[in-house]
Amino acid sequence: MNSQVLLSCFFQCWEPADALTCFDKQYIYKGRCCNRCRPGEKLMSECQETEDSVCVPCESGHYQPSWTKEKHCAPHDICESNAGLIEKIKGNVTHNTVCQCRAGTHCSDISCQTCVENQPCQLGSGFVAAKAMERMSSPCEPCAEGTFSNVSSKTEPCYPWTSCEEKGLLVKVKGTNSSDVICESSRRSSLSVLIPITAAVVTCLVGVCIYCLVHTDSRRRGPKEIEAGEPGESPHPQQPTEQDENVLPVQETLLRGQPVAQEDGKESRISEQEML
Repeated sequence: MNSQVLLSCFFQCWEPADALTCFDKQYIYKGRCCNRCRPGEKLMSECQETEDSVCVPCESGHYQPSWTKEKHCAPHDICESNAGLIEKIKGNVTHNTVCQCRAGTHCSDISCQTCVENQPCQLGSGFVAAKAMERMSSPCEPCAEGTFSNVSSKTEPCYPWTSCEEKGLLVKVKGTNSSDVICESSRRSSLSVLIPITAAVVTCLVGVCIYCLVHTDSRRRGPKEIEAGEPGESPHPQQPTEQDENVLPVQETLLRGQPVAQEDGKESRISEQEML
């Protein structure tokens, strides 16, 4: 049987090129063009002189992705949970099942039949799910400009910097690949500028005031010292008043050893009793 099929193919291949031309969705069988089966179907029987090709849908758990003359559909891949695989996309009659490793693991090789545990992504690097799905050996990738990762994790990706502008704030400290941006309010930023300026202005005003007070005081002291004259001399000698002129000088006499005040011009009369 196999030899007959080979001979049939041999003679069909050596037929003149212009003897028979078929469309791309057909194939040559026994000197005629037979239709291929649609995606999701398989060939049941070849076309005949009076009958077209007979196709049937793929059985459950099988698929056929393209136009074909095959009589068998391919089986879906099985995502083995024991190997750490989970089903990402369920298979149908036209597509195979797509498996992927559980979170925190990645494919051990390109065939992705088994999974191995991820190594933690270091600070400044994040986990890239697409790399794990593409069956790369390392799902970690350095954070690009504008993103950061401040943790060592097997699953955490790089996160974008906080947008201070969207929050109506200003950037105080620029972000890095391992730290987020630090924002501050515009009012606080203005105060941080105004406070030093205000302090400088106040300091200058205080200095000017002290300077003026010192020079004003020295100017006031100058004329007074000139009027005062030499030390020890009274600048304005005291003149006797009329009241002082009317006061008679008082003389003192001794009475029994004690001084007695007596006005000048009056005779000193002491009674004999007092003398005794």
